[in-house]
Amino acid sequence: MKWDTCDPKTAYVLHLADDALILGQRLAEWCGHGPILEQDIALTNISLDLIGLARQYYQYAAELMGEGCTENDLAYHRDSRAFMNHLICEQPNGHWGDTLARQFYFDTFHFFQLEALAQSSDERLRHIAAKAIKETSYHAQYSAEWIIRLGDGTEESHAKIAQSLRHFAPFAHEFFVASEVDRAAAEADFGPKVSDLSSSWEEKVNAILQLATLDPVDLGFPKKGGKAGLHSEHHGYLLAEMQSLARAYPDASW
Repeated sequence: MKWDTCDPKTAYVLHLADDALILGQRLAEWCGHGPILEQDIALTNISLDLIGLARQYYQYAAELMGEGCTENDLAYHRDSRAFMNHLICEQPNGHWGDTLARQFYFDTFHFFQLEALAQSSDERLRHIAAKAIKETSYHAQYSAEWIIRLGDGTEESHAKIAQSLRHFAPFAHEFFVASEVDRAAAEADFGPKVSDLSSSWEEKVNAILQLATLDPVDLGFPKKGGKAGLHSEHHGYLLAEMQSLARAYPDASW
């Protein structure tokens, strides 16, 4: 099956699914490694929420593609160039502050993205977004509270989270740089114009950073390409681990 020839709506649904799956997989790496049990469980639950959301999108994309395509085909049998997730989702977890900075930027964007998708011309996307925004509201609150706690904490925690936020800012910039997939979705009104989400995102992010006694966000020059299938070296390693079982036993029944 040729993944690069799907129609604009299917490509956009895959983009949404890929974000959720790749970030969910990244967060799953914290399972058993969190600083304390409560936070270990919290990140694992967020991971499960994202993977569950990815399944809804992949199921819809598989229906759109037809020809016997399944959600497992889309998650486990595409190569790196066929994935269209934002680069920020695939970046390594790093230390606790790195993970929370990455999550904070994504959660804030994801909330406004889902809010816009709840007005999509596509009924299925509206229903998925209306359900997912409830979970994403919690995710956004959780990561924002950690940014405040670390920024307004000790001298060391303040310095580390400031560095983490600076590191991920150019990756966050990709949210608002329209790819071909984004433009097609906006033109057909089943997805938002991503540049329209920028002001709400920056306003919310900077309000949290002010509470955290941190400098306003400076997005800098965007690190982009993920939505066009151009990924960092980390992406291939993540897929190799995630897809290993399905690739080894492609005819297995799950």
